[in-house]
Amino acid sequence: MIERKNIEEPIVTEFKRFNDDFAAALNSSTRRVQAAIDQILISTGKHIRPLMVLLAAKACGKVNDHTINSAVLLELLHTATLIHDDVIDETKQRRGTPSLNAIFDNRVSVLVGDYVLSTALIRSIQTGNLQIIAIVSALGRDLAEGEIKQLETVEEIILDEETYFQVIRKKTALLLSGCAEIGALSVDANPEDIAICREAGEYMGYSFQIKDDIFDYYKELNIGKPTGNDIREGKITLPLLYALRHGDPTEAAACKKIIFSQDLTTENIDRLISFAIQSGGIDYAEKRMQEYRDKAVELIMKLPDSDARQGLLNLADYIIQRNK
Repeated sequence: MIERKNIEEPIVTEFKRFNDDFAAALNSSTRRVQAAIDQILISTGKHIRPLMVLLAAKACGKVNDHTINSAVLLELLHTATLIHDDVIDETKQRRGTPSLNAIFDNRVSVLVGDYVLSTALIRSIQTGNLQIIAIVSALGRDLAEGEIKQLETVEEIILDEETYFQVIRKKTALLLSGCAEIGALSVDANPEDIAICREAGEYMGYSFQIKDDIFDYYKELNIGKPTGNDIREGKITLPLLYALRHGDPTEAAACKKIIFSQDLTTENIDRLISFAIQSGGIDYAEKRMQEYRDKAVELIMKLPDSDARQGLLNLADYIIQRNK
């Protein structure tokens, strides 16, 4: 099992600079906004995205002020989307702590999300790099499109693996791709290494989201959200999609009836989860997750040998090995 210290070791100093700058960036003279920001800092997660920025940058060159600023702005962008997602999904907990909309209300949460997003955009301009600004702007649009696509999938009950991958590409994979690419851009890496980082980041993003989706099928994992929560919200993810196509036809038909009728009682959710597991859905999802990890590793190995490259390799393994 890869530990966080194995990932952070090549960038200990740089990661501390990021943490200090990130906390300073989230500062407001408005009392209610600051109270919300304090809650954000308490519930801040694993910082996978800034780690990606810093490691990609150091694997391609020397981390500088633009790199740190880029790591901060991308984590701000990610934070803003999480705030808005919690409002849309009516989520009351994130990483085991109350979400902003649970503590305050939707009005405050949306406005705080807008505040954080605006701070990220200001930071992107401060990089003075039009390529970075273009990537960040496109990411904002892609994240919104991914969320809308997911809403469409839920409302229209689209049980299609291709659509599932379209959603996670927009919602997760492209953001990690952008983090790796911007990290390389911030140190003026050569075009070949920038392309490697961009593509490897996308593959790691796919494996990250598939791992998150697998968590929803296990009760014993302490991940800060109820088991079956995605299914309860109408999000049918890869393990169950596979089971519906390849599992016992009679049980698959019964499960589809539950899904299409939206009869998502606790008993029926347990039935859907059991069907996904027993039909090989978890095994299939883990196989796809491993495939994306392997593609990322193959690309990362093309970068110059360094501690930072090893950090990226460790990050690729951590993403699929983590237990929350």
